[in-house]
Amino acid sequence: MAKPGSSAAVLLLLLGFLSVSSVNADTLLSAPLNVTIRELEVNSAVVTWEILEGDPVIGFAITQQKKDVRMLRFIQEVNTTTRSCALWDLDEDTEYIVHVQSISMAGSSPPSQPVLFRTPKESEKMASKSPDEVTMEEVGQAAQLRAGELIIIVVVLIMWAGVIALFCRQYDIIKDNEPNNNKDKAKNSSECSTPEHPQGGLLRSNV
Repeated sequence: MAKPGSSAAVLLLLLGFLSVSSVNADTLLSAPLNVTIRELEVNSAVVTWEILEGDPVIGFAITQQKKDVRMLRFIQEVNTTTRSCALWDLDEDTEYIVHVQSISMAGSSPPSQPVLFRTPKESEKMASKSPDEVTMEEVGQAAQLRAGELIIIVVVLIMWAGVIALFCRQYDIIKDNEPNNNKDKAKNSSECSTPEHPQGGLLRSNV
């Protein structure tokens, strides 16, 4: 016959096991779903994912690995509700494998299904750009060129205005000096004319 003390101990152990199992079931996270690579560029990409509604997620962890290379890059962020992350410093024309995990106060979820993607070549990216597609960098460069052209035009107009103003000033000075010059010429011509005899006749020499 079992002793009452031993039965109580077994009962307590059973209750403890059930409570621990219940806590683990409540805090167990599901792996992120629908992991997708977006905005794929030559040297960067954006990974997005979804989580099950109700999971107490407080952050995420991402492992990034080149295919056939053991080296890993680990990205982790907590106290966030974001469902996307930028991957940077990627090599062009290279295959990568990405896993995403959710993080809660109790730990991490299992990793998501691996996502394999390849970064494009620079030449492929340039070829895929449509002729009408304009990047923000190109818009900025065009705006700088237009601003420089406008500055040059304004400077040239100011210089021309200065030249015209100087010419008008010189013209006015010459115009003002013309009456004085005419008076001087008339005075000089009167001084050089033949003097007349006071009585009206020319002087004759006596033979």
